[in-house]
Amino acid sequence: MALLYVLSILIVYLIQNSVSFDPSGYMVYCPCMGRFGNQADHFLGSLAFAKALNRTLVLPPWIEYRYGERLPKIVPFSTYFTTAPLLEFHKVIPMKTFMDSIAPYEWPSKQRVVFCYMARGKVLVVMYKSTLASPLLLGDSKSCNAKEGNPFGAFWDSIQVDFVDSEFYGPLHHDVSNEDIVKKWKEIYPPDKWPVLAFTGAPASFPVADENRHIHKHLVWSKDIEDKAKKFLSSRMPKGAFIGIHLRNGVDWVRACKHIPESPNLFAAPQCLGYRNEKGNATAEMCLPSKEQIVKQLKKAIKNMNDLAKVDSHKTVRAVFVASDNHHMIEELRSALHKLKVTVVKLNTPDPHVDLAILGKSNVFIGNCISSFSAFVKRERDSRGAPSLFWGFPVTRSRAKYRDEL
Repeated sequence: MALLYVLSILIVYLIQNSVSFDPSGYMVYCPCMGRFGNQADHFLGSLAFAKALNRTLVLPPWIEYRYGERLPKIVPFSTYFTTAPLLEFHKVIPMKTFMDSIAPYEWPSKQRVVFCYMARGKVLVVMYKSTLASPLLLGDSKSCNAKEGNPFGAFWDSIQVDFVDSEFYGPLHHDVSNEDIVKKWKEIYPPDKWPVLAFTGAPASFPVADENRHIHKHLVWSKDIEDKAKKFLSSRMPKGAFIGIHLRNGVDWVRACKHIPESPNLFAAPQCLGYRNEKGNATAEMCLPSKEQIVKQLKKAIKNMNDLAKVDSHKTVRAVFVASDNHHMIEELRSALHKLKVTVVKLNTPDPHVDLAILGKSNVFIGNCISSFSAFVKRERDSRGAPSLFWGFPVTRSRAKYRDEL
């Protein structure tokens, strides 16, 4: 027994002395709003917030919802993205490393306080097929109720975290463009007293703030995703240029698009319309383009690319890659583009992350202005100057300028 005790003390000593604690503290949050596109927007904003406070961001997992399953799937951050490029922007640490080597000492179980803007009533989140319904408040509370509802409870349980108290940080907010707010965060919650700031949800806005869009260049696909995308392109795609398109047309999206008249800046609309609607308002055709609109824009993009190919043959369009949450319109597009000798393809087995990686590699991308899934592709392409277009978006540029961008 004495030997076991000595060994346990030695193990604790070795762990404590092998881990470098961040004296500026850590930040952890539940990525509990929406699906992948929304979570990606929130991640960029949260990383910017962590940098402003100079705290190490604990990399959140990705929360995925599967039809017919009550609980979500918790997917490690590194499954889809590599860590090293993020370190070029700010300090980050994998969730498992944090919980195994940092939390026991910097954030012991009896000191785990959760942060929220104001008291959060107990909630019930109902699953409707492939989408999440709005949270239903069940009653007032004097707590953040961080583990109430789905996926909140599932997330914190996945890392074996319970909270002993709640901290309401309002009227502070997470707009890091305001230096006074950043200063107050540091004064009210110094790292020596609050080594870990744990939030019930992402301390970030949706859609991602315009000033944080550039951070996306540090989101680099994991080797597994990158290899799958390259394998598809080499085995299924003809040599030459290809256009990648995203068709958002599931039943939940059809319902969402009905709110366009009263929500001109719905979801990710600022990516093409501007954050103050300076480029116009969203339309039904932008949200849910008709088959005629899709074919018309595709043919126009193909024509412009093929015009360029008269100078550079590598730009001749040979294929269209389609990503969709529901109807890929493969047969319809093959029929419409038959005379242009363009192949129309999609993944045989659905994989949204590989879809995103392939769309990012396309010569031209046409996406949905309102969709955060399309917004992910747009940000990635913007980071390297690749052209992106949107369904139904009113183009006012001259054809010459349009071709120059392609």
